[in-house]
Amino acid sequence: MAASLDWSQARVLAVKEFRDRIRNRWVVAVGLIFALFALAIAYAGGAQQGEVGFQGIDVTIASLVSLVTYLVPLIALILGYDAIVGERERGSLELLLSMPITRFEILLGKFLGLSAALAVATLAGFGAALLLLSNQLGPRDVYHFLGFAGSAILMGVAFLSLSLCISVLAGDRVRASGAAIGLWFFFVLIFDLLLMGALVLSQGSLSSNVFGWLLMLNPADVFRLLNIFSSEQVQSMYGLSTVMPEHLTRPGVLVAVMAVWIVLPFVLAKWRFR
Repeated sequence: MAASLDWSQARVLAVKEFRDRIRNRWVVAVGLIFALFALAIAYAGGAQQGEVGFQGIDVTIASLVSLVTYLVPLIALILGYDAIVGERERGSLELLLSMPITRFEILLGKFLGLSAALAVATLAGFGAALLLLSNQLGPRDVYHFLGFAGSAILMGVAFLSLSLCISVLAGDRVRASGAAIGLWFFFVLIFDLLLMGALVLSQGSLSSNVFGWLLMLNPADVFRLLNIFSSEQVQSMYGLSTVMPEHLTRPGVLVAVMAVWIVLPFVLAKWRFR
């Protein structure tokens, strides 16, 4: 399948998907949401401690991590859940398949186009906030903030891959939307509660190594770890430095785990769509 891949076909479909999101102002809306939230948190993130105003990039990112963990997976799942099943219900999928384009090229084109839309929206939103804060940031702060934005994109693409898999597996859009919402609840809300319950029930017998690998089963937690262990100040806020094994806090390992979360659902979707 990979050998017969026609990149020009996939590129045309990717550009169409991206332009559709630009045309319906989806990218503008999401970028604006990210920019407003980033600025609000940057200047009001320390309000609970009685401090208002920009408190530094580490404090800002620590506050943004929690927000982005809720928001980006939801946006990604909504963006991709009907990518295939929606085309099937509208009858346009049969038209696409009647053309000289393979199923893999259709899937890849949609994935790349939607990923580009999500990445542009994320970079535009956080980039606008970064620009407005630029007079208060040093080179190290800019680098740290860009790393945070990059990790948010990686998490978003991972959840987009999951939503594309749902779109292939689901029989109709209603089931696909229900499955997407269910996945969001599981990974963002329920997973950590189950993990905390397992820790309590184990009465301390669960080793830090097992605990660390269990966190790898959730792309939202991998995103958290990428940002928590990027700064000692952020680590102290979350208190995970004594729980996580050191080899699972390295950026290269965490990025590799996130890459697996991107590739595996897409491979499953490719196999099922074929």
